[in-house]
Amino acid sequence: MPESEVLYSDVTFTRPKANAAETFSPSADTTYSEVKIAKKQPPEESPAGFHEDESSRKLKVTSERVALLVLTVLLAAAVIALGVTVFDNKRTKEELKSLKMELETLNKSLSAETKPSSTVQPTCPPPPAVGSYEPCPKCEAGWEHHGGKCYNFTTNKSSWEESRCFCQSQGGDLVKIDSRDEQSFLERRLRDVMEKAEDKFWIGLTDSKEEGRWLWVDGSLLVERLKFWSSGEPDNWKEEDPDGEDCARMGEKVGAHDLKCWFDHSCKNPHRSICEKPEKTGQRSYVCV
Repeated sequence: MPESEVLYSDVTFTRPKANAAETFSPSADTTYSEVKIAKKQPPEESPAGFHEDESSRKLKVTSERVALLVLTVLLAAAVIALGVTVFDNKRTKEELKSLKMELETLNKSLSAETKPSSTVQPTCPPPPAVGSYEPCPKCEAGWEHHGGKCYNFTTNKSSWEESRCFCQSQGGDLVKIDSRDEQSFLERRLRDVMEKAEDKFWIGLTDSKEEGRWLWVDGSLLVERLKFWSSGEPDNWKEEDPDGEDCARMGEKVGAHDLKCWFDHSCKNPHRSICEKPEKTGQRSYVCV
């Protein structure tokens, strides 16, 4: 029974009445008092599926841990792979940058090799037949050949007189411009060698002997058709030098209209200069030296 206790009620047993002769006995009636017996309930047994649920729960927890561990390993592998990829990309970019710089350097070197040198060497005709000799015009190293003359564009700055002395020490003189073609060649070359507007070059023209009478270094008079004065020149400006401006210089970094790029200036100021001398000719059978 489900109750935890068994209850017994009072029970009285009564003997049947005896003869009068029987003596009264106090124990004629027997009474049992209430008796309670406490009955221990046995421990409830777990349901049949309880152990199975517990095992299932433990198995489920173990599976979740395994899955979490696998996910952690996969995540770590993905992070490592991403790091390797980023490193490889960075290294690849650096290699591409290095290759690009090397390519630019090679292109510059190639351009420098293919670009005409500032010192133009004379071009000789093809080798003649055996026993045939022809003159070969040539200029020394550092001199440029044009129209039968050799030119040196001196970048050292000095006064007009000092510049002329230097040219003479090299076997020439300050340049004398004899044609429009020569003026065009010089004007074009100066645009290449000038670094700024004031990098002008002395030429062999002066009116120091007689104001307004311009003479070349060989004593010849400047002719009208070969005057290439810039607009407003010569002006003999005396603010900087009271003796005026008695020597000619030339050059326009940005180019000159109609080749007009001559300026009179104080002969005392230092400037670059253009030296000129005749080309050299010699006999050769195959090559020019």
